[in-house]
Amino acid sequence: MKFKKIFTILLATTLVMSAALTGCGKKEETGKDGTNPTPTKAASDNQEGNGTKAADKIVIFQSKVEITDQLEACAKAYTEETGVEVEVWGTTGDDYLQQLKIKLGNNQGPTVFSLAPGAESQELKAYLADLSDLSFVNNIAANMANEIDGKVVGIPYTMEGFGLVYNKDLINASKVTNYDSFVKMLQDQKAAGVNGFSLSQESYFLIGHILNTPFALQADPVDYINKLVAGEVKLQDTPEFVEFAKFMEAIREYTNNPLEVTYDKETGDFATGKSASIHQGNWSYGMFKDYDVTFDMGMMPLPVTGNDKLAVSVPTCWYVNSQASPEEIQAGKDFINWLYTSETGEKYMMEEFGFIPVVSNMENPNMDPLSQAVSEYAAASKTISWPMNEWPAGIVDVYLKPVTEEFFTTNMSGTDFLVKLTDAFVQAGQ
Repeated sequence: MKFKKIFTILLATTLVMSAALTGCGKKEETGKDGTNPTPTKAASDNQEGNGTKAADKIVIFQSKVEITDQLEACAKAYTEETGVEVEVWGTTGDDYLQQLKIKLGNNQGPTVFSLAPGAESQELKAYLADLSDLSFVNNIAANMANEIDGKVVGIPYTMEGFGLVYNKDLINASKVTNYDSFVKMLQDQKAAGVNGFSLSQESYFLIGHILNTPFALQADPVDYINKLVAGEVKLQDTPEFVEFAKFMEAIREYTNNPLEVTYDKETGDFATGKSASIHQGNWSYGMFKDYDVTFDMGMMPLPVTGNDKLAVSVPTCWYVNSQASPEEIQAGKDFINWLYTSETGEKYMMEEFGFIPVVSNMENPNMDPLSQAVSEYAAASKTISWPMNEWPAGIVDVYLKPVTEEFFTTNMSGTDFLVKLTDAFVQAGQ
């Protein structure tokens, strides 16, 4: 799909953002081994209109493990074109936010980093530089950039969506539309010797993404979250969550235990036909490149209470560390500007990263089947939001994952599962 159509759809998207004050500290760089290298010099010839000379090295730390190799190649290309060295720090992705907080708190933060717009960016507001003067900011689709206090602080990666990624040879999506048909699909696949559905053990792939759906189905998801954290509502008393718990009980009964499944195994089993569906997003398509996939795949909604919409939003934004030196801040801004405006940068964004464009000067005519599905659902206005971005920061790793691990290793009832999740939100919000 050409960008113009997607861009029109995005005009209706709203991301709720507010500001929160946090502490700040002066930045120094750290290498992958945790040591502090020699500080960079303002030796680059790259300059913006403010006259600040850019540093000759930047460090990038970001959470999308799927593009790690591609980003490292992109960094090398940037160095070849500009002479500015780019170091990319690796992460498992599972505890990325905690790693970032530690690095920033220890004055060892990266120059450029990623966050989810919403609670994460609010919590780290003091570390977010003003990016409003980047040359392409006015070309970003409406409400897609992360704005705080009237300033653009985050540049969106892409539009992403998630739901059930499924094998079209094994599943007829038109027949999986509610709880009963979902359970029948699991039973039929198990009888045929196939795992019907798979989660994996990593925090967001275990509970973060799948729990988003019942939140998104609330009349006012943000208001519901605020009341939940304040103890004014309970998941176990809310119909969409009651049915969600039934889905989780069925998954526990009829599918492989996700605590024994890594992300690599989850995607590998799907690519080789061992699993008929997985709860993932369009980002997962890059994981199939090492397999000879012989079937067509698609994406369909998680049909909690008959939901027929994909969860679609901006998952992540680029930020520049405001506590870095002026030279390093300028170098970080130069890199982002290059990524979105140069021929090489656009090639990496669209072809190598496989992103769906959210900036008007970009288009991706060769989207993979999962990205195409996200685009088609967006074009049909069949999307739900990502209220998970408004959950208390860090709740998925610290509070929700342990509760879900307990659920998958015991005979905990769905009701008790919801009670524990409710308590987790109250605790995380204190």
